[in-house]
Amino acid sequence: MAKPLLDMSAARVFFDGIFTNPRVAHPEGVAVHRDGSIWCGTETGDLLRLAADGGSVERMGGTDGFLLGIAFDSAGNCFACDLRHAAIFRRDAVTGRMERFASSGIRVPNYPILDEARGWLYVSDSVGEDNRSGIFRYDLKTGEGGLWCREAMSFANGMAMAPDGDGLYVVESDAACVSYVPILADDAAGGRQVVVEGVRNVPDGLAFAPDGSLLISCYEPSRIYRWRKDRGLEVLIEDPAATTLAHPTNIAFKGDKLYTANLGRWHITEIDLAAVPGLSGA
Repeated sequence: MAKPLLDMSAARVFFDGIFTNPRVAHPEGVAVHRDGSIWCGTETGDLLRLAADGGSVERMGGTDGFLLGIAFDSAGNCFACDLRHAAIFRRDAVTGRMERFASSGIRVPNYPILDEARGWLYVSDSVGEDNRSGIFRYDLKTGEGGLWCREAMSFANGMAMAPDGDGLYVVESDAACVSYVPILADDAAGGRQVVVEGVRNVPDGLAFAPDGSLLISCYEPSRIYRWRKDRGLEVLIEDPAATTLAHPTNIAFKGDKLYTANLGRWHITEIDLAAVPGLSGA
């Protein structure tokens, strides 16, 4: 395998929450708030806010469950998928209240994608109807919805909206691939297409860079790929010791930095992307 584009010296522990109160307990989801703070969800159902400088942690809400993927809308409301409750919760940015938003039919809500232009919330389901993975869709106003993409997937996981807003990229962890599901003119799901294969071994999260390349984080090994249609897969960074990068699940951009949740430990990692053209400025 070719040498990674970045050495591990480009990565650091942004916030170590092993002994803090609240504790950053094996975070799965991570998202960047409009104020620059870094938010994450934990295995104890806590929604946490890390200060933009990494100097403090604050509990913003909780579900008494196990939070997976999280995402913000343009108003700062936070949508969080919960494994224990098989539901999506919404934290209101004005009131601070965190309440059940949607749950109809979904078994393992994994990752949320906001589509405010169309008024939908898309959520990957890691089990799905008839024990198959798929993508659910819910009305952003009412929380009503159901199964949207009915094609069977091999453990649908992290997702990203296409840069043009006309489709979803979704990780299929058990197939080590990334698929694309177009959003048709009537908002229905188009035919699923496999676009990236051989994402060894267990891909998990996705994020698009400013240059249109797709970053793919892997739970195992502790590795992040960069994919470009004309160049294929490249290893962006890898931690053979799984220590600073410790089974990274979801990823999020902030300027020339990439933040990763680490399900294997108690911290959020920050990766400096300045040395890789096209990846900074998100």
